[in-house]
Amino acid sequence: MIIVVAALEFGSEKDRDEAVALTADVQRLTREEEPGCHDYCFAPDPAIPTRMQVYELWADSESLAAHFQHPYYERMAGLLQGVGIVSSTNQAYLVERGEPVYTEDGEKKTAFFQD
Repeated sequence: MIIVVAALEFGSEKDRDEAVALTADVQRLTREEEPGCHDYCFAPDPAIPTRMQVYELWADSESLAAHFQHPYYERMAGLLQGVGIVSSTNQAYLVERGEPVYTEDGEKKTAFFQD
């Protein structure tokens, strides 16, 4: 699995909120229709009014690379281009294992990946 984490900075909270609204449909379509996409979310940061947090989860390198050639990627880029992005940061992470954060009883775990 590959996780993409990014932050988009906007000139104003209004610009950020407009970007969130404009991109909601393409976020949903990317999740539903692009092969290998497990999650794709661009959401307002509740602590920083001019920031949008991005979280993507892809099955593998091939599906993420194919995303950059997909019409939905172009659509998202076009929508965001006209909304006042000041800067952005992004990083991809390769995830080899995953496990629940809480126990089956809902208790907080005290250790992870111990086996």
